[in-house]
Amino acid sequence: MKYKNLKLEMHGPVAMVYVDRPKKLNALNRVTIEALHEAFAALDADPGVRAIILRGSGPKAFVAGADIAEFAGFSPGEGQQLAARGQELLFNFVEQLSTPVIAAINGYALGGGLELAMACHIRVASHNARLGLPEVSLGLIPGYGGTQRLPQLIGKGRAMELIFTAGMIEAEKAQDYGLVNHVTALEDLEEYCLKLGGRIAKNAPTAISNAIKAVNAGFRSSDTGYQAEIEQFGHCFGTEDFREGTQAFLEKRKPEFPGR
Repeated sequence: MKYKNLKLEMHGPVAMVYVDRPKKLNALNRVTIEALHEAFAALDADPGVRAIILRGSGPKAFVAGADIAEFAGFSPGEGQQLAARGQELLFNFVEQLSTPVIAAINGYALGGGLELAMACHIRVASHNARLGLPEVSLGLIPGYGGTQRLPQLIGKGRAMELIFTAGMIEAEKAQDYGLVNHVTALEDLEEYCLKLGGRIAKNAPTAISNAIKAVNAGFRSSDTGYQAEIEQFGHCFGTEDFREGTQAFLEKRKPEFPGR
């Protein structure tokens, strides 16, 4: 089956899903988010699929963020809807999928791209990977679960620093922080993930599905944080900082934020 902006390959019981927008550094837009939802749903429903690997096409990016041009003119209400719909369709959906998902992080994983990688169950990065949440440089906050999953993975202090500075970290530091499980050479990334997926595929799928539910339950006893993120993300769309940040990005210049 074909999906817009995606490529699929089967390697025995392991499915490989590529986000295929290399000219846009595989940035997420609404069409791609919907296609990923459909692809993951179909693969999860297939009893022959025991593991899924997600990566970006080309060597430069896993997913370099959301497609900013698509939401630069949104109102606060539209911003909330964007975050809520994205979390429901893709990010929460992937996290709660019964089939294990491995993020093969090649190159940039920024903004929504890092949020997507964090929603996956396991992360493997190539040496050229660069990871970060740069939303505050646009007058925004992460809106696809980043304010919740990043502290869970690397701790509150490190997460706040990474979010507040809008910085990027290299693969080795990401591994040291616990953000990624393994780091490998770019040319070995797919083979490494396929071997990992193959090891998973040998085990009982129902047990793995139950393990996913049990682990997730410990981190999502309440959805209050995710709802707060949706609301604050939407609030950003009504600020002068958002208008200046997104306009500066689209005009390829540094933003000049007016302050509070």
